[in-house]
Amino acid sequence: MSCLALSLQPANGSDILLQTREWFPPSRALGALSAFRQTRRAFAANKNANNAPDDAYAAESIGDDPLAASSGQVIVGVESRYRIVYRLVNGIYVLGITVADHDNSVNVFECIHIVNQAVSVVVTACRGVDVTPEKLSRKYAEIYMALDIVLRGVSNIRLAAMLATMHGESIAKMVHSAIDTENKIRGADNWSSVEVHSVEHQAAIEAFANARFELPPETLEAGDELAASLAPVAGEQQQQEEQKPEESQAEKDPFAASDAINKPQELVGGFKKTRDPSATDLTTALEGLDVTTLPPPEATQSTHINVEGFEGNYGGVEFGQEQASLGEAFEGFNDAWGGGLDVSEFVGTTKAPKPQGLGGVELLQTGPDAATKATGAGSGAGTPLDNLVTKTEMKGPEMYISEEISAEFRESLLARVGLMGVVYLKTLPPKTAGDKETEFSFRVEGTSAVKRFAIQGSRVSSLGNGMFHVRTAASEEPIPIMKFSLLPRLTPLPLRVRLIKRHTGSLLSVMIQYVSNPDLIAPLNDVTFVLKLPVDPTLLNVSPKAVLNRSEKEIKWHVPEIPLKGSPGRLRARMPVDSSEDDEEFEVVGYVKFSAQATQSLSGVSLRPASEGKTDFYEVSHRFESGVYLCN
Repeated sequence: MSCLALSLQPANGSDILLQTREWFPPSRALGALSAFRQTRRAFAANKNANNAPDDAYAAESIGDDPLAASSGQVIVGVESRYRIVYRLVNGIYVLGITVADHDNSVNVFECIHIVNQAVSVVVTACRGVDVTPEKLSRKYAEIYMALDIVLRGVSNIRLAAMLATMHGESIAKMVHSAIDTENKIRGADNWSSVEVHSVEHQAAIEAFANARFELPPETLEAGDELAASLAPVAGEQQQQEEQKPEESQAEKDPFAASDAINKPQELVGGFKKTRDPSATDLTTALEGLDVTTLPPPEATQSTHINVEGFEGNYGGVEFGQEQASLGEAFEGFNDAWGGGLDVSEFVGTTKAPKPQGLGGVELLQTGPDAATKATGAGSGAGTPLDNLVTKTEMKGPEMYISEEISAEFRESLLARVGLMGVVYLKTLPPKTAGDKETEFSFRVEGTSAVKRFAIQGSRVSSLGNGMFHVRTAASEEPIPIMKFSLLPRLTPLPLRVRLIKRHTGSLLSVMIQYVSNPDLIAPLNDVTFVLKLPVDPTLLNVSPKAVLNRSEKEIKWHVPEIPLKGSPGRLRARMPVDSSEDDEEFEVVGYVKFSAQATQSLSGVSLRPASEGKTDFYEVSHRFESGVYLCN
């Protein structure tokens, strides 16, 4: 809402013209005009109060009016306040009325623009700046219609067209022809002139859509002759097929005897001897056999896999080379366990030093040094061998956490991850405990990353603040008493895997890269990598050695140990495929299987006694294993 009304008010005398919008009451507009007149007179009286002139008319004269400037704005009214934008043209005030809001809801500059257009209308109607009430009365109808259009908004092009037709032409032509004039000035055409072209275009589209093109008879005959010359045998077979239905149409007795009864027995005569020399030609006999061709020479050469991303060329991995820098072999990981996009933040670039020896011959050393080593090894306590041989008896209830982690890697990015943990309670055997129930309290710590926690209500009750009380009968098997899951963004990954594949010509090259989480307590042992192949390979080249299962179409690698802070490992396979199209996508999926035991859980959740110094249970080694751990 910019301008509510336009008015023409002389400096001395009653209002000449008032034009308002439909929703603005004229009575309020008249009240605003009266308040404007009173404001002018009040300002003039205050200005001339000290002079006290004899002529009372001097207070209302234009020269003494404080609002006699060329333009400006003033706020009038007491209860209903209005902002009046005015322009003074030779004793005639051109007024624009709008609301006096201070919340920037009114565009005052647009109201000033409308008042300036109204001044242009008045000056054009009076043929100059000598604007008087008499001249306005002569062109009152034109001014009234023009101000009505200006009040509702008009462009400068249409205003110029209206002002040009104000003198000498009818009012209707001034009002209605302004739109066409604006279109002509802007270079547009009327719909009446363009509609003819649109109808012709639509008719042409319908004519072409319904048109049917037929070939001349001469072209059809020439095509039939060419087809008959290319496939004459097909025409004879078709004629024979046409003759067979005609013979079958003849009526036959369904109870008549077969013709084979009257046919004499044939032994040697039944075999027809052919005189065609081509029957003994081995080339013709072997013509229909398919012989599998050997793969191209590229199959025995090294294959370069190149990885390109949005930032440019990441580099590649050469299958035929055993040496590869870390930046070329592994990059693009996110912060699943706190690292950045570069795996070199937590993996060292130096290789583990190889022991310098005689390749195992030093183990055969005899003498005092060997005896000392044997004595030191025998006197050591708590070695893994002793733990495997010696089986200790249970001193009390034992608790441990078994976790299963699943993850999916798409190229070098982690697509999804989930960890499910179960807290197990292993009581004393029923033979030792008897009828006595196992009952104690404990607390769970390190649950900041836990998303959901569930307890078995028949055996465990929550005491609040991470405290729980368990009561159950003795059992031979471990009892699951709690389950929990972690938030995906806070789930630690024991192993990060990446699969790279490239299809070039008839060769499919696949490589699996893997690296361990350096924050693990102990390295992963006996890790199995399974690669699902799209086809059964006829020729396979793998590095390192692997086991091929043709029935399942999969390759298995067994890695004895993955070091915590070593260089990334690489498993490579290359095979020929039947398809030679580079755009054809082969689905290759890799699975990882591992399991481990540690003194701490993978999720960081730990079990502690309810009170310090009291041993109600024993926390044994925790376990974690892989669920659906894949890369594609």
